[in-house]
Amino acid sequence: MAEVLVLVKVADGKVNKATLEALTIARALGEPAAVAVGAPADVVDTLGEYGATKVYVADAPELNDYLVAPAVTVLEQLVREASPAAVLIPSTQEGKEIAGRLAVRLDNGVLIDVNDLAADGTATQVVFAGSAIVKSKVTRGVPLVTVRPSSVTPTTAPVTPAVVPVAVTLSDVDKAARVVERVVEAKGARPELTEASVVVSGGRGIGSADNFKLVEELADLLGGAVGASRAATDSGFYPHQFQVGQTGKTVSPQLYIALGISGAIQHRAGMQTSKTIVAVNKDPEAPIFELADFGVVGNLFDVVPQAAEEIRRRKG
Repeated sequence: MAEVLVLVKVADGKVNKATLEALTIARALGEPAAVAVGAPADVVDTLGEYGATKVYVADAPELNDYLVAPAVTVLEQLVREASPAAVLIPSTQEGKEIAGRLAVRLDNGVLIDVNDLAADGTATQVVFAGSAIVKSKVTRGVPLVTVRPSSVTPTTAPVTPAVVPVAVTLSDVDKAARVVERVVEAKGARPELTEASVVVSGGRGIGSADNFKLVEELADLLGGAVGASRAATDSGFYPHQFQVGQTGKTVSPQLYIALGISGAIQHRAGMQTSKTIVAVNKDPEAPIFELADFGVVGNLFDVVPQAAEEIRRRKG
């Protein structure tokens, strides 16, 4: 069975959820082989837990001194040597650039923001803000795709992976852009938005930045993350980095609570794969109710405090 190369994305020293999703998809295509470029050595155990039968490790210190070019060079070398069945890359901003550069070097086709990939290389993509689903296929070279975050639920398939060191020589072109400083963003106690099992989002109906404390309070009681609609972020109610939607982040939690969100198609594109959706809106005709599993028609400033109080009572 041919290998399926999966580029490893690491955040805060841990394997990113998007990588685990890609490994889950890869298992249906062949033997998952993770490619760790400049990643910590302890990620191998996690990769094996999610089915990586082999881990290619490129750990030269200089690999982290430059932008995306070293990862492209490592993947190019492995594609030419291993002739994989497919190459899967997490569809982050960085991942999309890596995929584009790799496609140029290999004279290969590329598909972006893929939700699923069949054994024959046929990809499924959700387009037009979630209003249509298309099937597409790379017709030149190997299936080279970026996997859209939260497309699938990562599942474990524990194996003991073989670790294969990869020696790579960077060219002057690879070294054209050097990283001179890295600044770690300060994070609170809440889980990362795209990886949280519970997300509570607020929309224009929240009314102000100060009222977002209501959203934060409910999220904290449920151990969840805070999100916002584009209308809320554009109005200055909450930072843009927490925007959920087509032009923001895609989430797929076990529970998604939409407070004061109308449910425009742009927002739905970023959360419609959530397992359970609860909506609170005073407008009974709001489009969000078409998507919601449970809906409450009412003033969120009456509903949410009561819900919070009940949660506190049950938690004792």
